[in-house]
Amino acid sequence: MKKSLTFIKKEPVFCVAMILALISMCMMGISEKYLEYIDINVLILLFALMAVVAGMREQGIFTVISNAVMKRCKSLRSLALLLSLVNFFMAMLITNDVALITFVPLSLLMLEGQQETDKIWVVVLETIAANLGSMLTPIGNPQNLYLFSYAGYGVGEFIGIMLPVTAVSLVLICAIALCLPKRELTVLKKSIETAKEEKNAPEKCPKWKLFVYPVLFLVCLLAVFHVLSHWIVLLIVLATLLIADRKILLRVDYILLFTFVAFFIFIGNLGEMEAVRNALRALIAGREGYVGILASQVFSNVPAAMLLSAFSDDVAALLWGVNIGGLGTLIASMASLISYKFYAAREGCRIGKYMLVFTLVNVVLLILLTAFMTVWFQVM
Repeated sequence: MKKSLTFIKKEPVFCVAMILALISMCMMGISEKYLEYIDINVLILLFALMAVVAGMREQGIFTVISNAVMKRCKSLRSLALLLSLVNFFMAMLITNDVALITFVPLSLLMLEGQQETDKIWVVVLETIAANLGSMLTPIGNPQNLYLFSYAGYGVGEFIGIMLPVTAVSLVLICAIALCLPKRELTVLKKSIETAKEEKNAPEKCPKWKLFVYPVLFLVCLLAVFHVLSHWIVLLIVLATLLIADRKILLRVDYILLFTFVAFFIFIGNLGEMEAVRNALRALIAGREGYVGILASQVFSNVPAAMLLSAFSDDVAALLWGVNIGGLGTLIASMASLISYKFYAAREGCRIGKYMLVFTLVNVVLLILLTAFMTVWFQVM
C-alpha cells in the first residue's frame, strides 16, 4: 500500500491518464481502433530522443557546458543571467526536463555559500527559462513533439509560429535576471570542481562514446526534418545502444511513453462520443490559446495539448496556449516539478519562500505573455 501511494505521488499524471483510459475503455468496450489512436511516430521519436540525450548526459557532455558557464560568473546577477540563457537555449535541443536535471543541481552547488533567497531566484529563473526556451523547437518538450506530428508541420513552419512568443520571452527573462543584485558570489571552488569531476566526468568515459551520441542525436533530427523514416531511426538507435551502451536503455522514461499511450486511447475514445466531441469543439473553437492556458494550470500542458488538439482546428493558437500555459502553477509544466524537487531536497530550504517567488514570477509572466498572445493573433 505504501509503495502504491509513493508511486502515485511520484507519477500522478500517469496514474490519472491510466484511470481515464480505463474508464473510457469500459464505456466504449474493447476495440481494434485503440491501435489506430496511438501515434507511433511520436512514441518512436520521443523514445529515441530520451535515450540519446540520456547517453549524452551520462558521458558528461553537458557538464562540459556547465563548467564553461561557471568560470564566467562572478556575481549573482551574471550567474542568474548566464544560467537562464543556457537553460533557455539548451532546452530547445535537449528538452526542458533534461536542461533542468542537468543545470539546477550544479547551480545549487555553485550557490552553496549564498543567501537562500539568491538560490531561490536563480532556480526559479532557470525553470522559467527552460520552459519558455523549449517552446521554439518541435523537440523542445513533449507537447511540441506531439503537436508537431499531429499537425504535420515542417520544422521551419513550426519555428516560424513559435518565434515571436519565444523572442518576447527571452527579453522578459533577461530583464528579470538583470534586476537581481550584483552581489559577489561566495564559492568554494575546489569543492565544486571536485564534485563535477566525480559526476560523470567526460575524460573518464571512452572517447568513442563522446562521438557516437552526438551522431545519434543528429540521426534523430533527420526524423524531425522528415529525411529519415521514424522506424529507421528507431532501428539505428536501438541497434547502436544494444551493441555499445545497453544500460542507457534503462534511463529512458518509459512511464512518460505509457502516459502518452493512455492519453491516446482516452482521447480517441472521447472522439467517438458524439455528444462529448460536439461539446468540446464548441467550447474550444476560437479560444484555443486561452483554453490551453487554463487547462494547463489544472492538469499540466502535455495532457492539455493531447486532449484539446483532437477538438481544435487552430493548432498554432493551441501551441501558444499550452506553451505559455507552462507558466503559472507548479503543475502547469511537469518540468517545474523537477526544479522544485531538487530545491526542496536540500537542508535549509525555504519551501514557502520558493513557492511565493515561483508563483509571483510565473503569474506576472503568464499575464504578460497572454496579453502578447491576444494582441499578436488579433493583428496577424
